[in-house]
Amino acid sequence: MTPSPSSSKPSGQAPGDGAPPAGNAAYEDGVLTLSGDWTLPNYRHLEQQLAALGNPARTPGSLSLASLGRIDTAGASLLSEYLGPDALGRLAGEARELADETRRLIQAVADAMARYPASPTPERSRLREALARVGREMEAFGGLLWQLLGFIGLTLATLGSIALRPRRWRVTAFVAAVQDTGLNALPIVALLTFMVGAVVAFLGATILEDFGATIYTVNLVAFSFLREFGVLLAAILLAGRTASSFTAHIGAMKVNEELDALRALGLSPIELLVVPRVLAMMVSLPILTFVGMMAGLLGGALVCVVSLDISVTQFLAIVERDIALRHFLVGLSKAPIFAFLIAVIGCLEGFKVSGSAQSVGEHTTASVVQSIFTVILLDAVGALFFMEMGW
Repeated sequence: MTPSPSSSKPSGQAPGDGAPPAGNAAYEDGVLTLSGDWTLPNYRHLEQQLAALGNPARTPGSLSLASLGRIDTAGASLLSEYLGPDALGRLAGEARELADETRRLIQAVADAMARYPASPTPERSRLREALARVGREMEAFGGLLWQLLGFIGLTLATLGSIALRPRRWRVTAFVAAVQDTGLNALPIVALLTFMVGAVVAFLGATILEDFGATIYTVNLVAFSFLREFGVLLAAILLAGRTASSFTAHIGAMKVNEELDALRALGLSPIELLVVPRVLAMMVSLPILTFVGMMAGLLGGALVCVVSLDISVTQFLAIVERDIALRHFLVGLSKAPIFAFLIAVIGCLEGFKVSGSAQSVGEHTTASVVQSIFTVILLDAVGALFFMEMGW
């Protein structure tokens, strides 16, 4: 509300001084004397004045407002907090020197603060805040998991509805997605797994040399890449490379309202955009996993030939003799599951884009983090399961 002038002018203001006179308060013999301007620019000073007075032993018998300048809702609310809304309203009504508009302003503020009292500020507890933060994070994680499960169900339902209808298969989109997710990623996957295989062989040879068992470097490389590293490295690379691409592509379409256009034409974005990408990933990742396994073994074999005087023939003979086929099948069986989840997470985050370039970036980052986390978590669970099953 606009500050209202009282019938009397404030004292102590120099002529021509543009600054409002600071308000003051004095309490003596049951009379609270107010002077100066009780307005928002003087709020901090007024608060200090009332704090210096301390809480009155009893409600003042009257208010002396002869020297009061201007007062607005900020000053009236400060008085209401100090005196109490009921006392302020009663004392303002008894003050005859107040202008009618000023009295009505003070009484309106007192009535409002009596009707809606300020709730006390709870004491801060770091433990409570930490638990609240953990609760919010768990609630957000539960909501995210629920959305993911729902989107997986929608994707599977759409896939089942078009499986027996060849006319609705998007072969062109599927082939293009296979080229993007599989063939284009082949060199980086092969190069990375080759170097990791060489590093694993070198570290294994360094440790096993102390025990005179460097020959078992072959077993170490073969076991690690056939069961874990081949599929894990390929999946992590696709999670960073392809899931982010899916999110950015679908998110940009949503920002440009292309998804709304598809729905307006009676077309399903899940059928057009999600299913071909999911199927392409489920084809590409097993192939990339196989290439990663072979490249990792090749890197390990190179280190064995150069550093351990183990020939390629001897390396292959040890792999054939000691490494069972089930280790290869265990590693390869994880690839379709990882591929499905990476593709679904990437597409889901694209649909969650809210309509700005910043949102596209945020959800692209989220898709990469969630995909990598999911892959590593499921790989750990799968490793424990296969170990307990004796596979």
